Amino acid sequence: MVCRVLPSVQSTMCFPSTSASSPSLQNSVRFTTTHLPRESRFRRTSPLSISSRGNRCCRCNASSSSSINGSASSESFVITTPLYYVNAPPHMGSAYTTIAADAIARFQRLNGKKVIFVTGTDEHGEKIAMAAAASGSSPAQHCDSVSQAYRSLWRDLGISYDKFIRTTDPKHEAVVKEFYAKVLASGDIYRADYEGLYCINCEEYKDEKELLANNCCPIHLKPCAARKEDNYFFALSKYQQFLEKLLSENPDFVQPSFRFNEVQSWIKSGLRDFSISRASVDWGIEVPNDAKQTIYVWFDALLGYISALLDEGEEFNLQAAVSAGWPASLHLIGKDILRFHAVYWPAMLISAGLPLPKMVFGHGFLTKDGMKMGKSLGNTIEPTELVLSYGPDAVRYFFLKEVEFGSDGDYSESRFISIVNAHLANTIGNLLNRTLGLLKKNCQSMLAVDSVVAAEGNVLKDTVEKLSAKTHYENLALSAACETVLEIGNAGNLYINEQAPWSLFKQGGAASESAAKDLVIILEAVRILAVALSPVTPSLSLRIYNQLGYSDDHFNTITWSDTKWGGLKGGQVMAQPRPVFSRIEDHKQEVVELKR
Repeated sequence: MVCRVLPSVQSTMCFPSTSASSPSLQNSVRFTTTHLPRESRFRRTSPLSISSRGNRCCRCNASSSSSINGSASSESFVITTPLYYVNAPPHMGSAYTTIAADAIARFQRLNGKKVIFVTGTDEHGEKIAMAAAASGSSPAQHCDSVSQAYRSLWRDLGISYDKFIRTTDPKHEAVVKEFYAKVLASGDIYRADYEGLYCINCEEYKDEKELLANNCCPIHLKPCAARKEDNYFFALSKYQQFLEKLLSENPDFVQPSFRFNEVQSWIKSGLRDFSISRASVDWGIEVPNDAKQTIYVWFDALLGYISALLDEGEEFNLQAAVSAGWPASLHLIGKDILRFHAVYWPAMLISAGLPLPKMVFGHGFLTKDGMKMGKSLGNTIEPTELVLSYGPDAVRYFFLKEVEFGSDGDYSESRFISIVNAHLANTIGNLLNRTLGLLKKNCQSMLAVDSVVAAEGNVLKDTVEKLSAKTHYENLALSAACETVLEIGNAGNLYINEQAPWSLFKQGGAASESAAKDLVIILEAVRILAVALSPVTPSLSLRIYNQLGYSDDHFNTITWSDTKWGGLKGGQVMAQPRPVFSRIEDHKQEVVELKR
């Protein structure tokens, strides 16, 4: 494809001075006249204007617009998943992101942080309209149905989100239009003709150099269509130097480190302005003062992270949303949308005078049996079926334990069953059940002494206290956190086998007293394990706490400080022994019987 900038347009493209931007940005980056995007054919059609009514923008107070440190309290933690596209039902990739986000949110709550966990659905765009038409429903009906499917899956997986935003929500539209007006006021929106190859599935124009043979999209493997239309553009190229500076001064802004290198490479290769409207798409938010254009789905959806912060009944404006918790502490996303979050989004925020999120973490993809998943291959993982068959704890644990967070990971049913049975049913569940059985038989299910007294100078206590998962959780090393917690279970099994309390009870006297102490020590280790694993397997941890004689209300008040040795007290009565996690074969049989 031959593309060029028309000379008559290029000569007029002088961006305004940085006075429209924040003072900190003005001081840190010196802008010069820039060129229009390469590899595209533009023709400026008209200057852009907006009515005085549309110009009533709020001013957001932030200590430094160009800093990743915003005005949110140090005790708050705002975490977001992507807003999932409703062109199709939820898939395992979406579930994986959300499970990970939920584990992180739960850990932060245990640490006393005021957590705002944001998720939701992205409901505008050409693909949505096409999917609705294919199903014989209106776009609104289609969005309602799929959005509800996400809510249902999150409920089944035990996702503890605080905010669920839909981009068709009126409060979201109000925030998007106000944000658009602020970017316009900064001089960063202009109008031009665009001609290029367009991927409907990605809903974006593609460079020829990134396409496969026959102009196929490398992600969806379908040919891109030639398209020419009149669009509004965001002056991304204006922020080239700012983004370079942002990354050089904040190497933790994009994680893992190899994702940081990808983003740095994209930016250094030269940024191009991108289209933020569509003339051919009706299902979307109208561009202010231009009813023939709708706002590009990505320019729209990213604002959901902010509009979600508004409470019901609160005034729908940008200032109120920002004051409610922005900036985000962590955007958790798949690597396929890294460019939008780590390049486009920061530039958009700076243009609007808003603070940046503190971190963008791009995790890897999931494969099945070593192969990329696809409907054409018939090898997709249906998360709803997986949860129905195995339960939420098994699904959550497997994907967070077996996939190194940030890298690609593989699922196979045989390994899934093997890992879950070995770790949750055997190492943890069987240890608790056999210990409670011995306690019931020999101590009437009552603890003989306080766990602190029982464990004086005890090797298991020393082992448990050395195995802290906290640092791993803080570093988003979720697999390592699971591994560390599992070591408590391994140590407990080793201890009970070495001490053989069943034999000591038979001896009576001092040996029996020693055995009773051993049971207290093991149960205290399992209690600590339950707290430390609760971000990953909240339902399993609750069942463990119930077996230890605690109520649901008590469990709901635990904090990370409860991983300190000494929770169980002498005289405390345990519940009647019941398995807290059945082996998968048994659980699947129960599901089959229930279906009958």
